[in-house]
Amino acid sequence: MMENRPFLDLAAGLLLVVEQILTGYCLGRLVKPFLARPGKYRRVWAAYSAAMLLLAAMQLHPASSTTMGIGILTAFFVLCLTDKRNYEQKIFLCAAFFSLCWLAYAITEILLDSLYSFATHTAYMAARPQLWQALYLAMRFFYLLHEMTLMSVFVGCLLKVYTYKSANMSKKELCLLLIPLFTGTGGFEIIHYYRSFFILETGQSTGPYDIRALLYYIVSMAAVAVVVGLYQSIKARQEERLQNELLAAQIDSIRHHISQVETLYQSIRAIRHDMANHLLTLESLYAKDRMEEAREYSAELKSALAGTAGGIASGNPVTDVILQEWKDAAEKRGIRFRSDFYYPTGSDINAFDLSVILNNALQNAVEHAAQPSGEEPLISVRAYHRNNAYLIEVANSFAGSLRWDAESGLPATSKEEKDGHGYGLPNIRRVANKYAGDMAIDLKDGIFSLCVMLIMQK
Repeated sequence: MMENRPFLDLAAGLLLVVEQILTGYCLGRLVKPFLARPGKYRRVWAAYSAAMLLLAAMQLHPASSTTMGIGILTAFFVLCLTDKRNYEQKIFLCAAFFSLCWLAYAITEILLDSLYSFATHTAYMAARPQLWQALYLAMRFFYLLHEMTLMSVFVGCLLKVYTYKSANMSKKELCLLLIPLFTGTGGFEIIHYYRSFFILETGQSTGPYDIRALLYYIVSMAAVAVVVGLYQSIKARQEERLQNELLAAQIDSIRHHISQVETLYQSIRAIRHDMANHLLTLESLYAKDRMEEAREYSAELKSALAGTAGGIASGNPVTDVILQEWKDAAEKRGIRFRSDFYYPTGSDINAFDLSVILNNALQNAVEHAAQPSGEEPLISVRAYHRNNAYLIEVANSFAGSLRWDAESGLPATSKEEKDGHGYGLPNIRRVANKYAGDMAIDLKDGIFSLCVMLIMQK
């Protein structure tokens, strides 16, 4: 066996390189869905693998807390430079991977020791000393395969239960999620120390102790996934509460619009009530050949009617009021407002649902309409139908850039970051889905376009 020592060292070195590259890939796979640009996960992968291989070349053992800690910290700094947001979440991901590596190593070590001990005590191996090298390499390969399988399974489970990947993590949430990680890693350190001490002192396998340790490691890994799942369920309830608040705000807005419509109708009824008197007055003026006064009176009457009816006629008083209000708001900001919207009279689409779409879409448009060249910004609203598909398109000039949420496929914004669209878009999609439709977003040549399709029942 000593004669082939260079070959064994070379094989062990190659397996070490493969192990660190695959471990770095598992870390990159873990952080990939959490990045604004998922393709940048390769930087984290390369940083971890390069750091670990460099430390191994410096004769530092890869399976030590110091070496692995340096590798994880290197990956963490590269991760923060790649995606400068949500640092608490990045701390959790790196800490979770650090704990995962140790638990996967501990489980694999116990299984490997048991398997190796069984193989060395068989009569078959005792009679064939030429196979010891092959057994050694097979055990190293088994260690690599089993360790990578455990890591891949755990990473997959963690990504599955971690549903709200784009949500910000608070410091309190971070502390809560770190508890099972510290418990698992701390338990590993204690168990591994006493296990190694026992084997060195007695030269024997720990037997039942290994079984209990193995169960502890498996439970520790499962506990991390369970805690993350509970954390995400809390996030889901928070999301539901926020959606309910948004819905309540929409209902209040609709009540306001209904009140405006009622005021409009009262004004119209008042004018209609006085219309006979207005007509008599005009007839009297014309009969007395007082043409100038008749024209002035007619002009005042037209002005009163125009002010009462508003400047937009979409075919429904609710949508008229909404469009008129946002037109006034846009013009106050120096934004041109163009409307070719019409209400689909006779369809099953009700004004309440259209008000949700128009209010959210126009709020986004008014808040973010801008021209990079300093020209007058523009908002355009139009509606049209093709067969039974009713389409609403809201477009506005837009000078910024969008950050897309990988989970929802929509532009992402937060309370701290309002440089793009996003507020209320989930509500628009919810209304579109109600009518078996959907929404599409496009940003091209400085124009942000939101198109909502609703299917009308015949």
